[in-house]
Amino acid sequence: SKSPSPRQNMPVRYFIMKSSNLQNIDISQQKGIWSTTPSNERKLNGAFWESNMVYLIFSVQGSGCFQGFARMGSAIGCEKSQDWGSAGFGGVFKVEWIRKESIPFQFAHHLLNPWNDSKKVQ
Repeated sequence: SKSPSPRQNMPVRYFIMKSSNLQNIDISQQKGIWSTTPSNERKLNGAFWESNMVYLIFSVQGSGCFQGFARMGSAIGCEKSQDWGSAGFGGVFKVEWIRKESIPFQFAHHLLNPWNDSKKVQ
């Protein structure tokens, strides 16, 4: 028989959001919005509709740190934002920032991701 998915009936979902630069994180914190690539939109919208809460943990690529975390405040819509200036991003959605702080990856090395071969979360 097939094992049930470990994601079934998950009341809370977590996603690591990688940004190419700190400016995007600053814009998000100031405006309470985020935008991601179209390939991520389906996963995030699915989690938003199927879970009680979706937390996004932000990190700038190559920084060695998390820059904070936020709660997903709306589904991803069709409206795009010029704030990021990239044609590669999809629709905008609301985020509610909970903590804005640089936290080195080493402080989270005890956290392992079971859906990524139990690798460290970073």
